[in-house]
Amino acid sequence: MFMLVGSGGMARDYARVLDGLNCQYLVIGRGEDSALAFEANLGTPVIRGGLVKALKQGIPPDVHGAIVAVGVEGLFETTSQLIEAGIRHILVEKPAGLNAHEIHKLNQLAQSFGAMVYVAYNRRFYSSVRQAKKLIAEDGGIQSFNFEFTEWGHEIIGLQKAPGVKEQWVLGNSSHVLDLAFYLGGKPTQLYPIHSGGLEWHPTASIFVGCGRTDKEAVFSYQANWDAPGRWGIELCTRQRRFIFRPMEALQVMRKGSVAIETIAVEQSELDKQFKPGLFLQTKAFIEKQEGDLCSISEHCELLDNYVKIAGYSTKTGEA
Repeated sequence: MFMLVGSGGMARDYARVLDGLNCQYLVIGRGEDSALAFEANLGTPVIRGGLVKALKQGIPPDVHGAIVAVGVEGLFETTSQLIEAGIRHILVEKPAGLNAHEIHKLNQLAQSFGAMVYVAYNRRFYSSVRQAKKLIAEDGGIQSFNFEFTEWGHEIIGLQKAPGVKEQWVLGNSSHVLDLAFYLGGKPTQLYPIHSGGLEWHPTASIFVGCGRTDKEAVFSYQANWDAPGRWGIELCTRQRRFIFRPMEALQVMRKGSVAIETIAVEQSELDKQFKPGLFLQTKAFIEKQEGDLCSISEHCELLDNYVKIAGYSTKTGEA
């Protein structure tokens, strides 16, 4: 049995997957409104009162893992409480903490308790990504890649978020793009970031440009302008093909000697239609302890310092 901590929209997505996997779980929520909505949507009861209250009542002996799907501001505290309570197999929503300081602290805690903690970057499990990995291997690997993580600042400014969440938006949201780009292209060994501008809700910067090299000897560049039109996207080049993820749920290819862009049919696309894309296979890998494509908290921390530099946050704490 697993514990599902949280009863909001993301927790409901996980519950649908757990139901699809015929996996037993208990749901621990805090807010009455979200608990009622969860029960109305899924017919599964929610234990009210939050995690602390539930832990005081004791963890059922058949619970052997947990999924943390609370707000960004509560990820670190909730996951820490689970580790200290004896849970050793945890999947936590990205980015696992409000800032780099919390995330590194969580990694240290997991190591000291011998807990296996994974950060939920579900785009690694998109059908489009899995298909691209096969084709990239056929071509002999990636030579270069570029990515864009433009966010729609005109919409984000009106979002109601806890203090500090929007100021760390590169970690809390854009890191979906960064994680996938470096998952496919390799971890940066060289990075040269440039920042400009700033917004009311993200004063550190609003324009991001940079380049670098990875441990797979691929060179890369990136850009984003949160005060201009744009969208997320990744393009990766092999000797034979350019793989285009824009949107990232779809895979398009440009072949050498042609400018035509063709859409590639991907396997298992029905899972990405029935459930939140990538979430089924990610959760299945977590439950079955198939760790190969999951992002461990230690791997996340390896990449985290690069995210902080790309964002222009303080390199000491990761704060804006």
